[in-house]
Amino acid sequence: MVGAYLWPFFRIAAMLMAMPLIGTKTVPKQVRLGFALVLTLIIAPLVPDVPQVDPLSIEAVLIVFQQVLIGVAMGFVLQLVFAVFLVAAQVISMQMGLGFAMMIDPQSGTSVPVLGQLFSIVVTLVFLSLDGHLLLIEMLANSFHTLPISTSGITSNGFWLIALWGREVFSGAVLVALPAIAALLFVTLTLGVMTRAAPQFNIFAVGIPISLIWGMMIIYIILPGLIEQIDDLFMSGFQLISRLLGGA
Repeated sequence: MVGAYLWPFFRIAAMLMAMPLIGTKTVPKQVRLGFALVLTLIIAPLVPDVPQVDPLSIEAVLIVFQQVLIGVAMGFVLQLVFAVFLVAAQVISMQMGLGFAMMIDPQSGTSVPVLGQLFSIVVTLVFLSLDGHLLLIEMLANSFHTLPISTSGITSNGFWLIALWGREVFSGAVLVALPAIAALLFVTLTLGVMTRAAPQFNIFAVGIPISLIWGMMIIYIILPGLIEQIDDLFMSGFQLISRLLGGA
């Protein structure tokens, strides 16, 4: 009975600690622990028969290690999806002159551009509106059937898939930021021509406000189009999680 609830708890708790939203520093550890206990009580009766091992044996330690590793891998994939838009925001901020405007991200506890906070809020709202949290819990419950509790877990090929998917962080960020980069490049070229035509023109006094205003307009225009890109990236992330867990 201890194993029937203990082993699933480690996988569930590890995922909640590593995933965005719930795994952030702004959520108290007591809340995350309580949520993990509630999910365990709900999911544990659906888990197939667990291996009968001594909880204080070496085999039990290996099982705990594998469950934590599986949960962290699931949460880490979603962290990569969120990182796509933080990288895109960093690129756009540098182009429009907001690279110096930094603030503390409550999710990671690190300094990110102010524009990154806007993108983070949009991604979070889209994730919740698409019921991504419910889909993740469903995949977590099904993972105990596709990847049963044992001393073995995600293979080396699975970790290689995560490493390869890391390139999506950069390619996806470029695709998200490309419209703004192209538009702001046009502004930069125009200011460059103005500087060559009138060297006495104070480019810094006029160029930065123009870049900021133009950049805000571009962000306002591209925000509606981000919904489809966010959806595609999340679906790609969920497909990767399914492959890690032995699904389709």
